[in-house]
Amino acid sequence: MATITAANWAAPPTRPPLIETLVSGVDRYNPSNVGILEDYLYHQIRSQEYDCLANLAILKLYQFNPDLYNPDVVINILIKALTSAPFPDFSLCISLLDERPPSGSGSGSGSGAGANPDEPDPLPQLLPVLSTLHALLQQCRFPRFWALYRSDEVEALRDNYTVECVGFEDAVRDVAVRAVKAAFTSISSERLGSYLDLSGADLTAYVEKLGWSIDASTGVVSIPPNPDNQIESTVVQENIQLPQLVKVITHAAQTSLPVVPAVN
Repeated sequence: MATITAANWAAPPTRPPLIETLVSGVDRYNPSNVGILEDYLYHQIRSQEYDCLANLAILKLYQFNPDLYNPDVVINILIKALTSAPFPDFSLCISLLDERPPSGSGSGSGSGAGANPDEPDPLPQLLPVLSTLHALLQQCRFPRFWALYRSDEVEALRDNYTVECVGFEDAVRDVAVRAVKAAFTSISSERLGSYLDLSGADLTAYVEKLGWSIDASTGVVSIPPNPDNQIESTVVQENIQLPQLVKVITHAAQTSLPVVPAVN
């Protein structure tokens, strides 16, 4: 599991030079480039790569050019952003979505690549589900996330979208692992399994892949020390010399109000 840094978020090492040129310059607002950015999104879907800024550029183009709008592209962008929790990518994407009628009619949906004006827009129906899944991840309610994700309510999202997003479930598990690493030094395998939606040999293999150890007799998983799960006292020692306070004392004396003599 790769560590996400601000530098990697702004400029992923897997970003091709052409996309870097589009995202970094004024060409990001050129509607003729939307097809290139959409193809790059589907490359991300197939390769487990992720480039938030490139995907935000697509949404911005849809915002400026409603005729380019493609609901399938938007849903795939939200799915990729979903697994970036606890980072705010999903909220950034939502902020660029125009309000659309809940009827989901195809009229006014645009004629972007892959959009079919004869079919209803699936986004109004799937957006509340995606928002709920995102909220559960943000709140670290992982068992509830998996229960909802496996339910019939999310069947359309699973069968039509996340099934094509390579590594989606593992990306969700990465979110859970980041939270567990920050909060635990040890955790029961049963509890960890509920966070990862894994059990038995699958859970054991996943724990070993993380480099964590599991006690076969107690079922307790030990998590290696890291800066987040270690409680260390911090002693702050200030060393201020009197000469350093001269300016402060002088300024206070000069700006202090004059003393008014008492009136008999």
